[in-house]
Amino acid sequence: MLDINSIISLVDEAKKNSKKRNFLQSIELIVNLKGIDVKAPENRINEIVTLPNPIGKDIKICVIADGDLVTKAKQSGADLVITKQELEGYAGDKKLIKKLAESYDFFIARADLMAMIGKIFGSVLGPRGKMPDPVAPTANIENIIKNYRNAVRIRIRDQPVIKCRVGLENMDSKTIAENIMAVLNAIDRRIKLDQFLSSIIVKTTMGKPAKLKVM
Repeated sequence: MLDINSIISLVDEAKKNSKKRNFLQSIELIVNLKGIDVKAPENRINEIVTLPNPIGKDIKICVIADGDLVTKAKQSGADLVITKQELEGYAGDKKLIKKLAESYDFFIARADLMAMIGKIFGSVLGPRGKMPDPVAPTANIENIIKNYRNAVRIRIRDQPVIKCRVGLENMDSKTIAENIMAVLNAIDRRIKLDQFLSSIIVKTTMGKPAKLKVM
């Protein structure tokens, strides 16, 4: 498995490759895999990884709830809480649902509302990989929201590639590297990187990629 020092060097190279812009650029991670069948269910990764450090982006979280969970979600700092009654108001309004999907990074929902959510939101959130993660009515929503604030979604679709943001260019390289290692470890739990990793690329939003090719 890759060590953090090689990842720190890769981040340093990506920063060096990047010209100064009039905005703060993100640091992006691209993991290229090889020799896997992306159509096989076991290789269709779509999960959320909690990172050890913030990525410097304001993560927007929407909670869909009912009962006491509505109050708890609001008290826990959810950016938007949709009640069961409000959920029904989205039915048939695809434009409004698309706007919701574009405005929020993560969706969390009470488990017993998932069937209803699937009917109303499924056609929009599903293809975007943003279907809500179900939680029990008694879940500790405060801790869940806190974890999501430092999270990224990793996903394999029709190509053996995973892309995600891991920080900002003004962050310490070691801090960014720790986030990258968390993502790599999460992928490795599903797809063994010592067998299927082709290369790792780190780049700023508009910068030249720094590439670590695995032999």
